[in-house]
Amino acid sequence: MRRAALRRRLGLVGIAVLAVVGAIPAAVIVPVGAPLAAPPAVAASSGFTMTADARYVVDPAKRRVHVGVDISATNHRSDTKTHRYFFDRAFLAVQPGTTAFKVSSHGAKPTVRVARRTSTYTLLQIDFGTQLGAGASRGFRLTFDIADPGGSPTRTTRIGTSLVSFGAWGFGSAGNPGGSVTVQFPAGFSVEVDGSALGKPTTDAAGTITYASGRLADPLRFFASFVADRPGAYSETTLQVPINGRSVAIKIRAWPDDPAWAKRVSGLLTRALPALAADIGLPWPIDRPLIVSEAISRNTNGFAGRYNPQSGQIEIAYYASTFAILHEAAHAWFDGSLLADRWATEGFASWYALRAASAIGEKGVTGDALTPALDKLRIPLNAWGAPGVSDKATEDAEFAAALKLATLVGERAGADGLRDVWRSIHEGRGAYQPIGTQASLETVAAVPDWRGLLDLLQDRTGADYTDLWTSWVVRPAEASLLAARSAARERYPAVAQRAGDWTLPRVVRDALRVWQFDQASELLDGASTALDDRDTVAAAATAAGLTTPTTMAIDFSGQRGFAATSAEAEAELATIAAYRRADAARPADPGPIVRVGLWNSDPAMVLTDAARDYAAGDLTNSVQAAAFAERIWTSADEIGRNRIVAVGAILAALVLAIWLVIRWRRDRGVRRRRRMLQAHRGQ
Repeated sequence: MRRAALRRRLGLVGIAVLAVVGAIPAAVIVPVGAPLAAPPAVAASSGFTMTADARYVVDPAKRRVHVGVDISATNHRSDTKTHRYFFDRAFLAVQPGTTAFKVSSHGAKPTVRVARRTSTYTLLQIDFGTQLGAGASRGFRLTFDIADPGGSPTRTTRIGTSLVSFGAWGFGSAGNPGGSVTVQFPAGFSVEVDGSALGKPTTDAAGTITYASGRLADPLRFFASFVADRPGAYSETTLQVPINGRSVAIKIRAWPDDPAWAKRVSGLLTRALPALAADIGLPWPIDRPLIVSEAISRNTNGFAGRYNPQSGQIEIAYYASTFAILHEAAHAWFDGSLLADRWATEGFASWYALRAASAIGEKGVTGDALTPALDKLRIPLNAWGAPGVSDKATEDAEFAAALKLATLVGERAGADGLRDVWRSIHEGRGAYQPIGTQASLETVAAVPDWRGLLDLLQDRTGADYTDLWTSWVVRPAEASLLAARSAARERYPAVAQRAGDWTLPRVVRDALRVWQFDQASELLDGASTALDDRDTVAAAATAAGLTTPTTMAIDFSGQRGFAATSAEAEAELATIAAYRRADAARPADPGPIVRVGLWNSDPAMVLTDAARDYAAGDLTNSVQAAAFAERIWTSADEIGRNRIVAVGAILAALVLAIWLVIRWRRDRGVRRRRRMLQAHRGQ
């Protein structure tokens, strides 16, 4: 039960009592000479009024608020010759559950008794002791105690050394101004009061805190709700709770005078935390003891629980319901580090709280129901502001709407599907993971907001949640994003599937993850063009009998991007064309002259080198090798002819040289013989 609900409850009590008071007779009228039988009851308008100065003194040590009411009763009637008007009793409604009634009056012995007890008021009958005659006034001193009844922690009246909660009323006659209310607290209390007729408090030298109303215009309409706590040493106990095979320390800090709260919260957490951990599917997220402290609300809207993830502390109001306690326990996981948006954190904490209550056998636990009245007040969950920004009605509507949406998501995703989503977030695994045998896991650092959560839900569970986001989450200006997202999500897998082993670069998926759909569309356009180029190159390479290099695939999937892929495609097509020209220059049936031209060269091997260089991605060397092979083949005939001519010339020169040598040798032999003959003749 939230604090504001507590105030409303107290306020309704006051209104109900005031209504009863207006209908209760303040006194009786007895005609002169009539027998003292049971007279008919008449309203206070018959001439009797009361004004009352009420003083409430908080006494924590005795677990009570001692109330003293100084009443001035006046008979406004005048006796006549035939009737004497007097009043001998009055009725006064005080708070329900009050005790120890006493009344006194100077010169008389009045008595007081309980005429009726109800859940909203206690009706007292004050007998005056002596008649209050016409035109007379008399003072009475009524005292009673507002005692702490014990029992439920959500009870409206609690009086102890750590906490005081009660309602103060004004007393008197309907429509009769006058009287006052004073409320006094001992030193050390921090007081929160809901009551417009009270001024600012004063504090005396002893630290006593006093609130005073002054003269009341209509005392029966006065009501003030007081809730006060006195900071002091907690009574601390430490629990060791087994969660996923690990013993987790939970420190329970309760007010010393409220052991029932400590027992109740300890029992719930001991049973619920393991159930929550198993259902959520994540390890215990806190690396230090979790501190759970009893608390009181100090803001306008109030709270039943509040979790501070930075300090690892949960404050749980003394009146918190089972649902509120389990909701705060679930915040150990849903603490802003798992989901970024408030509505998602609150909604799933509430959903898991209800599931935990069912798992541990807690009966009758309900969450924030989205009633028709609240449904009319709700706004898109993305418009829900931080705590304290929205008014109380909007807060109630949004809490209920967040739980409703979490319930719808849970029904569609299933418990296993949600566990998969939470594990993905815990591991930093974003939506739109790359496809392909060579793909590796991509992690993201940011906590998913409403966009990332929607993407992960659909990726991990295979279900569509766009309708839920349209109905519950997005503001009108954001609705177009959902349509753009649907178009991008339909196109992306088609392009990714076409890419096959060519993994789309991360920049495409990052654009989808942050919902930059214009950028994603441009990138997918570039990817489609690059894939067209890939197919063109592949077809050309296949026709040429070549193996395509990995350069385009690397450019496509890497940081160089699609423009570089297309540029590489152009270069590869030029290389393939050079190869095909060289191959086309290869003579099918070389004749003798060509064979002579090809003597001592191997253009086929050069072309093989060109194919190898292309497959390795060395386009420059491939083109050069292909061009060289082409030149060899195209010039083979000319080179052959030139070689034949050259060989013929060489042979002719050789024959001439031989002939000249032979002739020279013959001539030398002749000359030699002549010299020998001459020499012989001279002898």
